Amino acid sequence: MAGKRRKLSNPLALTVLVQLVERPMHPYEIAQILRRRGKDASTKINYGSLYTVVQNLEKHGFVEVAGVQREGNRPERTLYGITEAGRIEMVEWLSDLLAVPADEYPIFETALANMGVIPPDEVVRLLKDRIATLDVKAAQGRGALRKLYESLPRVFLVEVEYQLHLIEAQIAWLRGFVAEVEDGSLEGVAGWRSWHETGEIPEEFLDLEEGVAGDDPAA
Repeated sequence: MAGKRRKLSNPLALTVLVQLVERPMHPYEIAQILRRRGKDASTKINYGSLYTVVQNLEKHGFVEVAGVQREGNRPERTLYGITEAGRIEMVEWLSDLLAVPADEYPIFETALANMGVIPPDEVVRLLKDRIATLDVKAAQGRGALRKLYESLPRVFLVEVEYQLHLIEAQIAWLRGFVAEVEDGSLEGVAGWRSWHETGEIPEEFLDLEEGVAGDDPAA
């Protein structure tokens, strides 16, 4: 089941709507709260474009001006509140994201799909570099989580936990994959290595190509 096509697709817009459920705010305050709560780890936040996001939400009737804030000699700041239409959009949008798996195409998967043009030993070296970087990232993530647990209930940090689990799962898979390439147990690795050593595509790979073409109705 595909999610509904929405007037706005920027995840930052959804995040803004969620923040405004608490109370009317001005964009700068929203940015401060997102940074303080660590939400920039789960949503790409361009603080310079936050005002544009709020304007687009207002254009579509999802937020509205709720007042003006005056503090001393500071310039007036417009407060925005979520509308009923905004609440409906927020709940439907969030429900779709939680329930319906989206077809995503991470660039690393593209790299894995095309890595055969690089010799196996070089791929192993590159993936070991990636593992080292991810090890550092995982350690940093665990440290950040411990610090965030001190000030926020766990329910507000589940997306950070999820990210950390994804990193750790990727590390585990990569270590296993690299080990299979190195010990030669990965099916097809001998042909892969032979191709780069001789310059000739192995017969087994050509047979696979013919099989795929034979299954293509347009072939």
